[in-house]
Order: sequence, then C-alpha cells, then structure tokens
Amino acid sequence: MICGVSGKLDDVPVFSFLGELIPPDRVSQAWRTSAKVKATFHALRHTHASMLIRAGVDVLTVSKRIGHSSPAITLNVYGHLMRGSDERAAAAIAEALR
Repeated sequence: MICGVSGKLDDVPVFSFLGELIPPDRVSQAWRTSAKVKATFHALRHTHASMLIRAGVDVLTVSKRIGHSSPAITLNVYGHLMRGSDERAAAAIAEALR
C-alpha cells in the first residue's frame, strides 16, 4: 500500500526513475522476483488494514483505503481485530453525560 494515498491502488500511477508509466502487472512481477521478503502485495494490503484497525481508524476509512466496495466486507474480514470497542463506547457515553 502507499501510505497517505486514498482510494484504490489501481488508481495510483507508478513511474520509473525515467518518468515512464509502469503497468501494475510489471510492478507485481518485479516485486515477486526481487523481494527479499516472501510476502505478496495482497499480504501487505492485509497488514496495512490490520494496522489501521488496531490503531483505531474507523471501518469506513479502512474500507475506502483498501478498496472494498462496502464497509460490510471490511467488517466481515477484519471484525475480529476490533477489540475493546464496547469499553471505548461506554467510556465515551459516560464522559458525554458528565
């Protein structure tokens, strides 16, 4: 994933050092042949989403950043990572009612 860029990764152009546009499949192929880490782009996408959720980023934002068509998909895949939400909700309402 590209940090700080919203939207689908397919919408983000990748350029060579010479300024030539690089097709996404060439980027993926280069990654597979040269990466020291045996992780796919898809695995990096999961890591990105997981880290955002653990940091407390809302599901709508995470869904948009990783390109899901609906936040429901994001919840189905990553909902198990959303721990402590009830405690935070109770604390927020208690604070608001003080």
